[in-house]
Amino acid sequence: MKKQVWLILLMALLFSSCLIYVPYDEGQAPQPQPRERTYDRDYENYYSGMDTSYFYGYLSPYGAWVYSSPYGYVWIPRQVGNRWRPYTYGRWIWTDYGWTWVSNYEWGWVPFHYGRWGWDDDLGWFWVPDTVWGPAWVTWRYGDFYIGWAPLPPGVFLGEGIYSLPYELPHHCWTFIEGRYFWDEHFDRYVLPYERNISIINLTVNKTNIYFRNNRVINEGIDIDQMRKVTRHEVTKYELKDLRRPGLTKVGFRDVEIYRPSLKKNEAAKPRVVLNKAEAKEKISGPEVLEPRSRFERDDEESELRKEQEQERQLLERSQEEEVINLKRKADEEKRLARDPADKERIDKDYEAKITELKKSHEGEKSELKKRQQKEEEQVKKKKIKKD
Repeated sequence: MKKQVWLILLMALLFSSCLIYVPYDEGQAPQPQPRERTYDRDYENYYSGMDTSYFYGYLSPYGAWVYSSPYGYVWIPRQVGNRWRPYTYGRWIWTDYGWTWVSNYEWGWVPFHYGRWGWDDDLGWFWVPDTVWGPAWVTWRYGDFYIGWAPLPPGVFLGEGIYSLPYELPHHCWTFIEGRYFWDEHFDRYVLPYERNISIINLTVNKTNIYFRNNRVINEGIDIDQMRKVTRHEVTKYELKDLRRPGLTKVGFRDVEIYRPSLKKNEAAKPRVVLNKAEAKEKISGPEVLEPRSRFERDDEESELRKEQEQERQLLERSQEEEVINLKRKADEEKRLARDPADKERIDKDYEAKITELKKSHEGEKSELKKRQQKEEEQVKKKKIKKD
């Protein structure tokens, strides 16, 4: 009788295990399904009750909404200039959310902390709305002397984290600055012309590191030790707090206040005024998007352009000169360690070839900068004639 009972139990166990095990093709491992995540809920009593429709109304005075497939309604800022790039007019600070962007724009709490930035050859930079808040949606690059960042493009989703990009970003998407200017509150004055970007990309490495920790979106990017090394400056940590109403981000002695309401998606919402791509291309640089200017202000626009262009030339040439000086310094260090005269001669020849190649690349950058600046001057003159 006992043998029969054990036999029945054994058969039941085997039968149940067959029901539990469901084999799959091991050559195609199941892919994890993306799931929507929310950022930290330290302030659960602070629920905004807003959805993405709020963005449409709030940002309308500061730019134009355009319908652009496949993204839908995208926003293009106005009055930002021809050379404008996202994440350039403001400053970086280190918080418990990692590298956090503090914008100088009153509207900066929206497009630099929600959504993604894309580039269109006709429209320039455009912003695609999203509801997940982050300290900054950027990827980073760094080297011995340079620090750079670029906005994550549309289509890059958070999922369980972002540690690499699906493709290389165009060189003009990057913003580079010499490390010594990184902590300057007005570092936009030191942003290098994007004609330098191809060379600098070859001198830097990429670091993308955005992830969840305790239900917070963290952008760690360049680690603290590396940042100290490149900037030659200690890193101060700030506490991130909530600003209760939309507006300019506030930075205190050891804290920073940013408006970051929780929002829900609203697929049915749409802006009141929407331009199609052809209309936007016509109006983005026209009087309907730009604020009216007096004759004096238009004359001043030409003067300001010349100042900005001269500043760009100086930044480009100075950074180029420092790269040559750095190569010569490395050559001297290697020769100092070499004992054999033949090795010293070889080092001289190697670095002489490197410096020649580098200077050739620098001349190409100067030429490209000159072409672009001439084009800018022509555009300003045409605009002035049209308005007069």
